[in-house]
Amino acid sequence: MAAAGKATGRKLVPPVPLIIFGVLLAIGLAAAWRLSRPAPPSPGPVLTPEARAYVKYLQLSDTEMKAHKSYLNQRLVEITGKITNTGPRALRLVEINCVFYDAYGQVVLRQRVPIVGRRGGGLKPGETKPFRLPFDELPESWNQGPPQLVIAQIIFED
Repeated sequence: MAAAGKATGRKLVPPVPLIIFGVLLAIGLAAAWRLSRPAPPSPGPVLTPEARAYVKYLQLSDTEMKAHKSYLNQRLVEITGKITNTGPRALRLVEINCVFYDAYGQVVLRQRVPIVGRRGGGLKPGETKPFRLPFDELPESWNQGPPQLVIAQIIFED
């Protein structure tokens, strides 16, 4: 009777197929999570050497950031300003990267947008044009500060 209450000393070990299944399941879930995340946006065409040399002739001024509610009661952040072409060439398109950061200085959103061209036409030498950049889906981790604005592409008139 004393032997009935004694432990046998054997450890409970799960069967090998169960361990393999668990490892494969974990790998599958990790792969699915990675594939479901959106790919970072492509930076698009880079500045050509000719365009990089011309950047010094483009001046952004009077930039402001405003936030308000849209008609659908969503937060809308707008960046407004002016761009001036002080150089000798006419431009068909100018795009900028708007880079938003979090409280730790990490990039949370990089969005490339045109400020000259597409809708409002080109930019002649000596000309100044206003621009307006609306953002309605900024990450919650954004630090609420103005984004960094960087010239991303310049296309010259032929």
